[in-house]
Amino acid sequence: MRLRISPFGALLLAACASLASAQTFPVAGRAVRVMVGFAAGGGTDIQARMVAPKLSDALGVPVIVENKPGASTMLAAVEVARAAPDGHTILYSFNGAFAQNPFTLKSIPYDPFKDFTPISLGSRGSQLLVVHQTVPVASIAELVAWGKTNPGKLNIASFGTGTSSHIFAEMLMRQLGVDMVHVPYKGAGDAVKDLLAGRVQLMFDAATTAVQNIGTGRLRALGVVAPVRSPFLPAVPTFTEQGLKGIDMIGWLGWYGPANLPKEIVQQLNAALVKALAHPDVKAGYERGAYEAVSSSPEELAALTRQSYEQWGKVIRELGIEAQ
Repeated sequence: MRLRISPFGALLLAACASLASAQTFPVAGRAVRVMVGFAAGGGTDIQARMVAPKLSDALGVPVIVENKPGASTMLAAVEVARAAPDGHTILYSFNGAFAQNPFTLKSIPYDPFKDFTPISLGSRGSQLLVVHQTVPVASIAELVAWGKTNPGKLNIASFGTGTSSHIFAEMLMRQLGVDMVHVPYKGAGDAVKDLLAGRVQLMFDAATTAVQNIGTGRLRALGVVAPVRSPFLPAVPTFTEQGLKGIDMIGWLGWYGPANLPKEIVQQLNAALVKALAHPDVKAGYERGAYEAVSSSPEELAALTRQSYEQWGKVIRELGIEAQ
């Protein structure tokens, strides 16, 4: 005989299953995996590794950062989108995975809204245009002059096709009219290594890593991507100050889980992240990289994701960048 369950009974069973799932999170002794779509050593990776031990303290289980660079950060995003919605696999990603990839790539293996559950904002900060010390320029005007008298000698790196680093490079090249070759990498770490070695001459890099290399004298900052000067880098002018338009969008990174992550688990992860991001060591570490550690509610991150999607879509269409 087949057992029949009323609609109310089905709802009750689903609610009980969700509650049971939430009650078992985190599973004792089982690690929470944080997927990062860039190579080790890049700004996103550095931030995730600052938060991981504090998040571990808050949750009471190990938190392990795993790097899955490549495919414009999609490998890491897909890993989370396909993961079980149990809170043990989460994503720390820059906004490009949700707001840029849908417009710069012909197809992406996930829906930026349907396949993820927003948990909390993680940080805000600017990118810097940095140039290798062997290029004798200290401003955008000097870059234009040097580039026009030295054609073919400027290679501008980015940490991936379709990323903000690439889009800012396109905006720069089109406005300056200087001959440059775009060289995409699979992550900021690899791009910075070649920049420091002089194999490429300049790039838009996250301030997290850029400020360290500026401090050693190996790189020089030509401009900050922000509407106003960064309080962490008051000596670096904005691009607007230097006569360029549109290169002023501050970046952000956020924490996401797979779709259908139970509300109770989202709340637990959000509370743990809010606590971790407020820790003085984390805040100070982010500030050393000219970034602000900042949390949010899941609803605020969802709204920001949608807003960025619309904003970047408009910019990419105006630039005429074709999906690859």
